[in-house]
Amino acid sequence: MNSIYNYNFKNQKVLIRVDFNVPLNNEKKVTDKSRIVAAKTTIKKVLEDGGTPILMSHLGRPKGKDSEFSLSHIVKDVEDVLGVPVKFTRGVIESQTKELVQKSLPKEVLLLENLRFYPEEQKGDENFAKEISNLGESYINDAFGTAHRAHASTTIIAKFFPQNKFAGDLLQKEIESIKRVMVSGEKPILGILGGAKVSSKITIIENIMSKVDKLIIGGGMSFTFIKALGGRIGDSICEDDKMSLALSIIKKAKEKNVELCLPVDVVCADDFSNSANTKICEINNIPDGWQGMDAGPKSLEIFNKAIMSSKTILWNGPVGVFEMESFSNGTVSVGKSVSQSTNNGSFSLVGGGDSVAAVKKFKFENKVSYVSTGGGAMLESLEGKTLPGIKALE
Repeated sequence: MNSIYNYNFKNQKVLIRVDFNVPLNNEKKVTDKSRIVAAKTTIKKVLEDGGTPILMSHLGRPKGKDSEFSLSHIVKDVEDVLGVPVKFTRGVIESQTKELVQKSLPKEVLLLENLRFYPEEQKGDENFAKEISNLGESYINDAFGTAHRAHASTTIIAKFFPQNKFAGDLLQKEIESIKRVMVSGEKPILGILGGAKVSSKITIIENIMSKVDKLIIGGGMSFTFIKALGGRIGDSICEDDKMSLALSIIKKAKEKNVELCLPVDVVCADDFSNSANTKICEINNIPDGWQGMDAGPKSLEIFNKAIMSSKTILWNGPVGVFEMESFSNGTVSVGKSVSQSTNNGSFSLVGGGDSVAAVKKFKFENKVSYVSTGGGAMLESLEGKTLPGIKALE
């Protein structure tokens, strides 16, 4: 895979697939610029070489050309992050866009309109990809968040740049950080898996079982394991149809000598609400009318011990309903332990939507080694899948 650092983009028009799928509020203002900031290094490299970055991205899930999802809303934010003016093209393959690109000068930045205004993008249409490819002389994919999609701009386009296709700085960091857990991680390696459902994590659990030395199962999915082991879980969330699977995971952990850490106590509530009555219960003895909402103090001691004794940590999913303040202590506690372990020299990778939201909310993002920008792409990498957007660059 070609690195942008082994090439000079001087006087070239360079197509860069970025992931500017950023959250907008009702006033169409960007509420979190981190995805724009993440692409800055790659864009700056092309600018410093004296090239012309032509940025392309999707935003949201528009049905056709819907001004609500226009990338025009984010131009000012891109300018603020890059510190240079950005020209916005009101299309992708129209003649006026081609004209703007042709007239553009070295060190000018162009931002194309939302790729998903064109149904051909998600269909992976070859002619559409070819039309876009004609805008530039080199192609850089720096959108890890969409690397698991075989779309026109993330995968198909690469074939039109047999020599001049590159992995951007962010994409390379993402690939390397996953490798540091899954391939070359210093032992002991720990996986922390949380979230509501076992079903959404089955393939990850199965794939990482042969890589990790310890596995923490927290959050809502732990109740499926506890009930499968004969515990009383009250009104807690549970996937009854996944109980035999939970037992097979416990068995597999024993066979592979993986230390499996399940919660032993939980903060229970008599309602799914921040203002509910709460009490600490043993996880296998929750009364009817009560549900587990967060990891309890004894569980957090077990988790902390596992985290502090590990050299490589993968964290995917919260261990409680952290969005409600009353039930955020467990996830904050895990965040503190992971930060402390990182400070002591461990490598920590946080990925997957909810855990990323949690580390940002509780200000841990600069205290862990790496926070992945790609939810679905990160999860598919952990499942052991080859991502089409990355394969296309090889």
